[in-house]
Amino acid sequence: MAASCFLRKCLTALAGLLLLSFESLAASQIEVTVENFLRVLTGRIPPSTPRSKRLLSDDRSNILIYMTGHGGNGFLKFQDSEEITNIELADAFEQMWQKRRYNELLFIIDTCQGASMYERFYSPNIMALASSQVGEDSLSHQPDPAIGVHLMDRYTFYVLEFLEEINPASQTNMNDLFQVCPKSLCVSTPGHRTDLFQRDPKNVLITDFFGSVRKVEITTETIRLQPDLGNMESRYKKEWMDEELMEPLKYAEQLPVAQIIHQKPKLKDWHPPGGFILGLWALIIMVFFKTYGIKHMKFIF
Repeated sequence: MAASCFLRKCLTALAGLLLLSFESLAASQIEVTVENFLRVLTGRIPPSTPRSKRLLSDDRSNILIYMTGHGGNGFLKFQDSEEITNIELADAFEQMWQKRRYNELLFIIDTCQGASMYERFYSPNIMALASSQVGEDSLSHQPDPAIGVHLMDRYTFYVLEFLEEINPASQTNMNDLFQVCPKSLCVSTPGHRTDLFQRDPKNVLITDFFGSVRKVEITTETIRLQPDLGNMESRYKKEWMDEELMEPLKYAEQLPVAQIIHQKPKLKDWHPPGGFILGLWALIIMVFFKTYGIKHMKFIF
């Protein structure tokens, strides 16, 4: 139970950081786009963006990116409306490295031909895992006959089953994660790439990425936590004086709402419908023919 709670906290934190806080985006899925995903990774977001939709990382952060969905050779779909390519992803990771936005990065993808998504990576300190090789499909697992669809992919199912046994003190390493879904279970052939990673995978603990323990640095330097009250008072005084010099704000003249609400609706001018006029002319012609006959038509035209 403790391990499950630990894993649930890790995955919740991951979703909040890297997936644009899907809990708050559930009602507005239009925000979950390739552009926004790349902007979160690279930090190219407006200053007004709340903290819940930012990736608050630095050069000491270990980042986990887990992607799943429909894909193919070199691309992954976003909501079946657009795609992210392996080149875009590789360039985004390079920007993150240049901006010192991560220390180590673990990339896991569960999609058809998933290994094609990490072929173009060229930035250091990236370890990548995929559910299938190029030319292979990633299959589903655990169908639900009630709704007629599969609830989870095979690779994700066995990875989750493996992670549920992990606890904060676990010594399980990445080599163990590489073996969680052999071809006999996944049907496809999972792959991994470690040539960009500086450490040996057997020395990398699972909890280095699937964990919420923060590293603490001890310093002997004195850090001033209290703000300088003198500077704050002078700043507030200056702002107060600026407000006093400003002209008072005035409201623009408002519409007479009360009169508009209580006034009677204006009567529209009545115009006979087109069908009424056509019928009236037909009646006149019928009466004319019945009274005078067709022989008098020559006196009219």
